[in-house]
Amino acid sequence: MAATDRYQVTIVKYGTRQTVRSDVYLNHHLYGEPDGPIGMDYFFWLVRNADRTIVVDTGFSAAGGARRNRSTLLDPGAAFDALGVDRAAGPPVVVTHAHYDHIGNLDLFPASPLIVAAAEYAFWTGPYADRTLLHHSVEDAELAYLRRAEREGRIRTFDDDVELAPGVRVIRIGGHTPGQGVVTVNTSDGTVLLASDAVHYYEEYERAMPFSQVACLVDMYAGFERIRGMLDSGEVRHLVSGHDPETLARFTPVSGALAGLAATIGEEC
Repeated sequence: MAATDRYQVTIVKYGTRQTVRSDVYLNHHLYGEPDGPIGMDYFFWLVRNADRTIVVDTGFSAAGGARRNRSTLLDPGAAFDALGVDRAAGPPVVVTHAHYDHIGNLDLFPASPLIVAAAEYAFWTGPYADRTLLHHSVEDAELAYLRRAEREGRIRTFDDDVELAPGVRVIRIGGHTPGQGVVTVNTSDGTVLLASDAVHYYEEYERAMPFSQVACLVDMYAGFERIRGMLDSGEVRHLVSGHDPETLARFTPVSGALAGLAATIGEEC
């Protein structure tokens, strides 16, 4: 593998909340287990080497977080700056899906191409985006920004998967949303799977316990199995969840301005 095909992945925790298990697991009562408290952390991810920088999601906006009583630990814009990301240079931004906590700060990247599954873009610009059980997870202004980006020619869609750069692939999994995507990244420590909300919690994946917000339950179950196959075969070495509070502790902590709020996988390239 060429050095240009390897990257360092940075996981940034910018928000958090406390809730209960019955709020996050679909039909939790069917498992015959007591309810109880559970935390939920909010992340975005950075993929980079000496030649390129790729942003994976941008977190919730101040307005979107406040509307849902989420706690902001770190302003995403400040985090990108602390990481030395040149936002004006227009690095590609992967939109794993269009929920408020994943596209809330796309306007920080006004020159960037936005990579999103065609099924995801079509759904949120289609006739069912305003239905109550779906709409509560999005912000209208942020969906409007996606449409504006499309008019500006910055939306790059794909069907099943796309090689975004050597060593970086975006794959549509579905389930949580019609175009829910994951990202695989080659690093010096093996291939990393940034699962985003295809796997909110490690327990969700390990026990096949679907999340409460789901567009297609069968696709969500199939996504768990697909990811399991990638790990079992050795295709993927590291699974990075979308919201599990244990995530940062599994990887290498960073020091400096983001100490306690970020971790890395792979050597700096």
